[in-house]
Amino acid sequence: MLFSLFRILFFVLIFLVLTFAAIVLIQADSVMRVAFAGWEFSLRPLQLVIATLVLMLVVWLVLKVLGLLVAVLRFLNGDETAISRYLDRDRERRGFQALTDGMMALAAGEGRLALIKAQRAEGYLDRPELTNLLMAQAAEVVGDSQRAEVAYKAMLNDPRTRFVGIRGLLKQKLLEVDTETALKLAEKAFELKPRHAESQEILLKLQSGAADWKGARATLTAQNKSGILPRDVYRRRDAVMALQEAKVVVDENSTIEAQEAAIAANKLSPDLIPAATMAARSYVQKGDKKNATRVLKKAWEARPHPDLAAAFAEIEPEESPEARLRRFKLLTSIHPEDPESKLLLAELAIAGEDFPAARRALGDLPISHPTQRSLAIMAAIERGEGGDDATVRAWLSKALIAPRGPQWCCDKCQAVHSAWGPICENCQGFDTLSWREPTETRGASATGAELLPVIVGAPKPQITPKAPEPEPIDLEAIGRRAN
Repeated sequence: MLFSLFRILFFVLIFLVLTFAAIVLIQADSVMRVAFAGWEFSLRPLQLVIATLVLMLVVWLVLKVLGLLVAVLRFLNGDETAISRYLDRDRERRGFQALTDGMMALAAGEGRLALIKAQRAEGYLDRPELTNLLMAQAAEVVGDSQRAEVAYKAMLNDPRTRFVGIRGLLKQKLLEVDTETALKLAEKAFELKPRHAESQEILLKLQSGAADWKGARATLTAQNKSGILPRDVYRRRDAVMALQEAKVVVDENSTIEAQEAAIAANKLSPDLIPAATMAARSYVQKGDKKNATRVLKKAWEARPHPDLAAAFAEIEPEESPEARLRRFKLLTSIHPEDPESKLLLAELAIAGEDFPAARRALGDLPISHPTQRSLAIMAAIERGEGGDDATVRAWLSKALIAPRGPQWCCDKCQAVHSAWGPICENCQGFDTLSWREPTETRGASATGAELLPVIVGAPKPQITPKAPEPEPIDLEAIGRRAN
């Protein structure tokens, strides 16, 4: 409030001073005579002041006009001027507006509109790091891979956009299934940004597909250092790759190195069944049956599996069926109620032609959990015990439509594989195979195979012989004998 009062007083004072000066100039009697080029002017003081101000205004206007003319000449000559700066700002405004509209169109899925806006922004702006990116992404949306490739290649010239360009070209090569070029681009992307999670995953997948297990293990180590993978997943995948390295060495007939690599893979992940079987066979080749048994026993404790049983049988290939049955007690006693242990004991009993023991070992498995394997074993038992052909055929017909039992199944695409591998042949997923029962659909088949047991006949029910009932005690006869 006080400051506003001072401002009013100041303006009033200035007005009074100017008014007083004007009065003084009007009352002055002096006259100034100015002669110029035959002209003579008589000016009183007030007139002189006004003429001076007008002359200064005219000079200022002339200077501005001359400055404008000079600016126009410099603009036409290509120099930077106020006009050029104004036009540059206008072009930049239009360019960023086109860029914004293109990004919005791209987010809305309007690829052609985004491409038009990107071309317009490219004409207005000298910002290739932005316009090339929008151009490439818009071209990908409309399916113009050639234009997208040109835009991505243009981004390689700028260090700020080189990684984005490589990443875009990498995705294009993956879509074209050009894995060789994609692998080189993935390696370059990993070199530029070693901690980039997507680049690590793509490079790992490509190296695994190319069987470059040494390079894949290096990439996996980088993933572990980046903190992307949990510790147990890292150890599991490293064991898978070590196992594949061992298989490659075996193919190259370097036995000693293969044995050491297989044993190392098993130490990394003892529950990895292929690693355990390969390590056990490596110990057998060395003549170390004790360690081979220890490795298989430890893997069986984690999960019973028929491949472990097959490798366990190879430790003593020449033993008799009775001796093999006694030796296998070391495994079957660990998980006696596991279906795999029951099936294994039944098969060993059949090999020794002890069919009643095989039936006892199998128990109610064909009824409670029927699978192709358990029903086929039951048919073999019936055949071995002298059962009629109708009963054997009935068990076999049930096996045709029964579930397959545990298989190597992909956890990603649910594809079933006959043997374990590091990569799913269907979806190319890495380390996605697990030993479990596949998801099987129920219902009528196209061939009507589910009617086969009805046509052939149902198997006879298993009758377990009862113990003979004790004879009644005759107390009178005992008394007579005592007398």
